[in-house]
Amino acid sequence: MNSQGRVIPAIGFSLLLLLTGCAGLDGLDRQAGSQVEGQAALSGIDGIACVGQIIAPPPGMEVVSDEALLQDALGASGEGELCAGQVLVALEPVTVYRVWDSAREYTRYGSWWSFQLPEGPRPQYRQDNSICPSWSELDRMSACTVKVGAKLVVGPGQSAQCKQMIYAKSATNQVYIPNDARNDVLHVQDCTAGAVWP
Repeated sequence: MNSQGRVIPAIGFSLLLLLTGCAGLDGLDRQAGSQVEGQAALSGIDGIACVGQIIAPPPGMEVVSDEALLQDALGASGEGELCAGQVLVALEPVTVYRVWDSAREYTRYGSWWSFQLPEGPRPQYRQDNSICPSWSELDRMSACTVKVGAKLVVGPGQSAQCKQMIYAKSATNQVYIPNDARNDVLHVQDCTAGAVWP
């Protein structure tokens, strides 16, 4: 018997199984609304797989390269932040939303935002966005516009190790904007006052 004749079919069969398995997972992800056609699976900076995919840029934004900003937005498993991301630049004002802690006024202009209007209930929002209770009360919501020329990062959420619980990785895309309100560095403008939320 020829060993080469056995190895090649085995490799081909294994490859076929691997591709078939991936296609099956791809279908499951699409059913969950997290897989974008043609996108490959994402891995975090620690090599552990992310959940979901990076959403397409909204109107008024385009993809750019900024490795330093991307690295600022990414976290390893258990650290919160983003599991994977893509840098965008605003070509026109784009609306973003933030849920924050009214007991800490400076958090009104923090780094973590969303392109979608945040909805409650609060425990579900925490889980979807991997926000530990000790990080924020999540009792106010503001809408702002991203300044033209400002860069941000969008991607699915990383898992978060909280004091008494762990939030799993999430397919929900979050928006990282490198605001520093304490030093008056803001990449957003025209913000609402902050409505009671949820």
